[in-house]
Order: sequence, then structure tokens, then C-alpha cells
Amino acid sequence: MDRLAAVRHGKPPEDYAEQEKALQERLWQILTAYHRQNRSAIIILEGWDAAGKGGLIKRLTYELDPRFFEVVPIAAPNEIERRQHYMARFWSKLPAAGNWTIFDRSWYGRVTVERVEGFSTPEQWGRAYGEINHVEEAQVNHGTRVIKLFLHVDQETQDKRLLDRLEQPWKRWKVSTEDFRNRGKRDAYIEAYEEMFARTDTPHAPWHIIGANHKKHARITGLGIIADRLAHGVDLTDPPLDPALKKLAERELGCKVSPR
Repeated sequence: MDRLAAVRHGKPPEDYAEQEKALQERLWQILTAYHRQNRSAIIILEGWDAAGKGGLIKRLTYELDPRFFEVVPIAAPNEIERRQHYMARFWSKLPAAGNWTIFDRSWYGRVTVERVEGFSTPEQWGRAYGEINHVEEAQVNHGTRVIKLFLHVDQETQDKRLLDRLEQPWKRWKVSTEDFRNRGKRDAYIEAYEEMFARTDTPHAPWHIIGANHKKHARITGLGIIADRLAHGVDLTDPPLDPALKKLAERELGCKVSPR
């Protein structure tokens, strides 16, 4: 099954602003619960160049407490990292208890970019599927939620966005020669992505492929998936006020504390 070919590109909802705000407030509540309960999460965003990953991350983190999450943008490995196991540079970025780590691209570069561009051998990237599944399963068994999103845009939409970035001075920094090199190998990337979905879509860490031709549709869909996956089975009720803390506050503040 070609999962990318089957993707539907929905249109933005008429009440987009209201839905976005509600989801952001819900995500703030979920992160607060995670921090209070010492839970952790890994959120992975993959997708085509100019698919809207950065915009989704911006909306995802808008209401979140910056103390309790980290956004990790992944670029090409440096000279030292190339001499290490490809997973080594990710270990230090895995979330501590009570925190989230949001990866803007991830270890899946091993079976996509490195595969297509020839930076790893068929033996190396072929072995990586099992290694990645084991790492993600180990994180889930440790109690960390793993959510994986892929933003898909068609060639026409990607081209329009690349052109827009070139024509807008404040967006040109987003475009590099690599964007066009990758564009010329779209068929090879589709083949790599399809195998990635087939071999790493697991019960403990499934893939969610989002049609992203319309950015606002992709944002609402992505935020909803993340919120639903993170909230499942988690107690989101507010904790009761500690009687000892209430008594201390009333003595020190000289007034009655009335919990809402």
C-alpha cells in the first residue's frame, strides 16, 4: 500500500482560530499533568521540505511552559557525530521525567536522507529499522510516550512554498541548495518513506501521516493527534490543595484561602 498516495488534503476549518486556541490550552493542561506526574514524551515531526513542520511546532509550543519542554532541530551530523553511532547524538536529548522533547526531524534521517543521498550503506540503513524500533519500544516501556507525525505535501504545493521563500527576503534563510537537490530525488524519497512507514509503524509508536497542502488543516490535525495521544490514559484532573500548605498560606497571608 502506498500510504502517501492515499493521503487526503483537508481544508482549514472555518473556526480555525477557536480550535487552535482550544487545542493549545488543552496541550498546556496535558504538559502540566505530565510534569506533575513525572511523565515524559517524545514528539517527532518528519516530512517534506516546506511541509510546515516549523509552523506546527510554533503552534504546539505557544502556550507551553518553556521549562518543561525542548525543541531539538536536527541538521546534518558534524564530523565528530559522523564517527559515532548515528543514535548517539540523540541520547542526550531524550526527555527527563516530567518533560517533553520535540524533534524537528529525527533518527529517521538514517533511513531517508542518508539512504537516498548515499551517506549510509544499504547494510547500515537496512539494519536501522530494527534498531529504531527497539529504541522506541524501550522508551515506551520506560513510560515515555512516542508520537510520530509526517507532513505530506504534493510537488506543486512544495514548489509554490519554495518559490515564496525565495521571493520573500525574510524567508530566504529557510531555503538552501539541498532543498532543490532533494526535490530532484522525490521518487527515491517516496520509496524511502514508504519503506519507513511499513517497517517502523508499530503498535507502541505508530505513524500519523497528515495531508499538509493546507497549512491550517495540518496544524489543527497535528495538534489534535498529539493532544489525543498524550492525554490517553493520563489523569488530567487538578490536584487537591494540600491542607498543610493551605494552613501555612492562611497564616502567612492573613486571609482565608478558598479553593476553586
